[in-house]
Order: sequence, then C-alpha cells, then structure tokens
Amino acid sequence: MYWLAIFSCLLYSVLCADPESRLVQLDQGPVRGYKDVNEGVFVFNSIPYATAPTGRDRFKAPLPPPTWSEPFEAVEKNIKCIQTNYMNITGKNSQEDCLIANIYVPEKNDRKLPVVVYVHGGAYIIGWGNLLEPKHLVKSNKVIAVTFNYRLGAHGFLCLGTKDVPGNAGMKDQVALLRWVNKNIAKFGGNPDEVTIAGYSAGSSAVDLLMISKMAQGLFKRVIPESGANTAAFSIQSDPIMNAKEYAKLINFENVEDFNALEEFYKTVSIEVLNSPNVMERKDSTFLLSPCVERNAGQELFLDDNPVQILKSGNYKKLPMLYGFAEMEGLFRMPLFEVWKDQINVKFSDFLPHDLKFTDENEKEQVANKIKQFYFGNKMVGDETVQGYIDYFTDIIFAYPTLRSIKMHVENGNNQIYLYAYSFVDNDSPIIPHTNIRGADHCSQTQAVLDGLWTEKDEKLISSDYKKIKSVVRELWLNFMTTGNPVPAGSKLPAWPPVGTEWSPHMSINRTLELRGSLLKKRTLFWEEIYDKYYRFPLEPTAPFSKKIEL
Repeated sequence: MYWLAIFSCLLYSVLCADPESRLVQLDQGPVRGYKDVNEGVFVFNSIPYATAPTGRDRFKAPLPPPTWSEPFEAVEKNIKCIQTNYMNITGKNSQEDCLIANIYVPEKNDRKLPVVVYVHGGAYIIGWGNLLEPKHLVKSNKVIAVTFNYRLGAHGFLCLGTKDVPGNAGMKDQVALLRWVNKNIAKFGGNPDEVTIAGYSAGSSAVDLLMISKMAQGLFKRVIPESGANTAAFSIQSDPIMNAKEYAKLINFENVEDFNALEEFYKTVSIEVLNSPNVMERKDSTFLLSPCVERNAGQELFLDDNPVQILKSGNYKKLPMLYGFAEMEGLFRMPLFEVWKDQINVKFSDFLPHDLKFTDENEKEQVANKIKQFYFGNKMVGDETVQGYIDYFTDIIFAYPTLRSIKMHVENGNNQIYLYAYSFVDNDSPIIPHTNIRGADHCSQTQAVLDGLWTEKDEKLISSDYKKIKSVVRELWLNFMTTGNPVPAGSKLPAWPPVGTEWSPHMSINRTLELRGSLLKKRTLFWEEIYDKYYRFPLEPTAPFSKKIEL
C-alpha cells in the first residue's frame, strides 16, 4: 500500500505539473512562453509589438511597444482589436490597446529556422491573430510562426489625408510587426533573413500590398497570398473621402460636407461607436474602409500609388510567390443568396464591383446586362442558376483580381510565381443549396494549412481523405516557406513550374495534384476586356481642404 501511494503521488505530479516554459530575453524585457502539451510546441501569446496611439491621435502610425522588468507571462489568448460584433462573436474581448504578436516555436530546434508571419483575414473590419493557428506547421520543426493583431475598420483604415488621419494605420501596424520580427525573432530561434509573409482573405490582400510597399521592403523574402489580391475592389478605396462621409452617416454624423467637422468627429467619437457598423454585406464587393493610396502629409507612406500602376511600372522588388484561390470562393456570398437574388434580377448594376466607372447610367446598365448575360444567360437569377451566382462572386472578389495581378507580374519579369486552384471537398461537406454539388469555399486551402476552425482533437475525427490533403498542402507550403519552391528538387510531389503567360500552368490541388494549363482563361479574358475600358483608378484623399496640412 505504501508503494502504491508513492506511485500515485508521483503519477499525479507528472500529470498535473505546470507546463514546461521558456524564458526569452527581449530588449523590451523577459518573456515567458509555455509548451502546448498536446501539440509539442512552445507558444508565446500576446507580446506587445507596438502601441496603438489613443485619443485624438488614434489614427496615426503605431508607437514603440512598452517595456518591463519582470518576466512577461505570455499566456493571454483573447486580445482582439476593436471591431464590430459580427455574428455576435467578433467584438467580444476587443480593446484599443491590441497590437500583440503570438510566436509559435518548435519544441526542438538546433538551428535558426525560417519564419512565416500570417496576416489574419476578416475584410479589414473583423478578425484577430489567432483566428487560425499554425501549430501543425510548427510541429514539423521546419519553421517558426508568428500571428498578430492590427487595427481594423475605421480605426485602422479611415483615410482623410491629413496629419492626424493620414490613412493606412492598420497597414503601418503590419509593417511595425515585421520590423519587430526582424529585430527579435532570432531570440526565439528564427532567421530574420528567411521570412515568408502569408495571409488569407483580407490578409492575402494585405501581404500582396506589403510586397509592393516601399515601407515594407527588405522585411521578408517570400509571399503567400491565399484568396485575395492587391488589385481587388475591396483592397483599395476608390474614393477615401466619399467613403469617410458614407461611413460617418452610418454612425449618425450628418454634417459630412464640412471637412473640418468631419475630421473632428472622427477624432472624438468613442472608439466603440467608431467601429460599430456592420459593412460586411455591401452589394459593391467592398467593405467601405480598407487600405488607400495616401496623400503626402509629411509622414512615412505605406502606399504612394495604386497597385495597378505599381504593378504595371514594375517598380517593386520581384519575390517568389505561392498565389491562388479556392475553386468556389463565391460561396462566401451564398448566405445572402435568398435575400439578393430578386434584387439582382431587378437591378443587376447595383452588384457591380465598385472599382468600375461609367460615363452615365445608360452605359452602366449596358455593361451590367452584358455581364449578367455572361453568367446567367437568358435565365433569371434563382434556384436554377446558383452556379452562375457563385462564379460571379468568385470572379469579381477573388479570382479575377488574382489573375489580373499575376499577368502584370509576369509581364514585368517575375518568373517565380506558383499559381494554384484548390478544389478539394470532403464527401461529408454539405451540398450547395438548389444543386447536387459541393464546392471548395472561400479560403478552403487556408483551413487545410492552419488549425483553428475546429480543435486539433476534433481534427482526429476528420476523414482520411481530408487528413491526406492537409498533409500534402502543408508539405507544399512548408517547402515554399523554406526553399521558395513548393516542389523543390528531390521532392516526390509532381513537378510544379512557375506560371507564365495566359495564366498557365497552374496546379490543381484536389485528391491528387495535377498540373494543368490556363486557369479560368475564358472568364479572365471577359473581365480583362471590361476592366481595360472601365477601371476606376483609386483617388488619393483630396478633400476640399479649408486648412493647410502642417508638414
């Protein structure tokens, strides 16, 4: 009995002991992270990488991070930036002081590892760093991973072009994070010269923008945009002042034609009210406030020209890219199908992307009818034409902007872009309403790479087919993160050359990997003709200034 009691005590002490920890010495102060005993990786949660300015300065670039002397316990997981409470989940635990990074480190690493920094999605208005987590990537012992928060909505993307509200605060947060990684990641075992930036949805748009920003140059080596491009209508505000006026009305400010009053309102309204509107369901394929082309207000600019002009000029550093989208990204808009289908039939032109511009309403209606005919033929938008509805929103929000950007990259000599279309769908996925088919939804490839929409315990219950595809996709992504090539020499995976002209070749990622020719060529050429004629080049925030900007 005595030895049984001793054994029981020893067993209890092993099972109930505090998790193993690591202490990292940063210039800010010591940071203690803890081992995730289920996954075998060390996690350092919510380390401040910068400080968000507050009060009347809330829209300015981020400030340096805080410092401390006692060990910082990096355990808090629920910090989010102020955001609208979309679907009654996103706004919980949100706060103004939110600029934190989460570092994931393998249990064993005896060399400086490559680093991947993931930018979260959420239309630039919702989301947080650990919305999805990279634990399985890090378990490979091949990379260290970083996720983080950045300012969202009006807080991050109001763009008035003034000294106090210059624009792109959320993107300047992202640059501050990359500078923090460059300075600190070696202390966690990472190589600051081997950084890949990756992102999904709006995060994909963001890394695509970071690649062409002079402000971010030299802070990373490779880019993985997953379902989102810098030329998309939602990626760049066409008219920041017009958007600022429209948004102000949503939070009950009507004196929008007085620019000084408008700016004063934004600088003094409560932070909770500032980010309260839900703009996720706009018909024009934007979310109102997003990155902008900045007006020179005497400060460091994130973006001094619009992405199309930058890409056409070729005046940016050409980097290896793993670039693509899911087959049916437009399923993103299926929850609105029953609400929108009748409205689309009444006035399809209301659903054109906002970055198209026409001389008059007659021209707009003619183009709208041409587009509607392309996707729906002579049929009404309804239960029989769901596929056309999905294809339309796939193309205008995600697929065409990606393929448009790729064409300009290739024309300017970037021969290191690996194009893919992800189409795997598990057999137990729900059938698309009014059809007998299934489809790969928005950012399905990201869900294969990262963890988080379910717990890893639940992942053990997924099908063998999905386990296999997750393993293959993670291998492709890790190959790219570590070598710049998803299928490097010596790999047993099918050869995958970079994309060339006419969006060919591309890799079809399904139950098997298959190298194919042009991706969505007919649909892309259709949109290319329209955008060549009607593209609305984004404006700088040039309001009728009644006061001079103080430089």
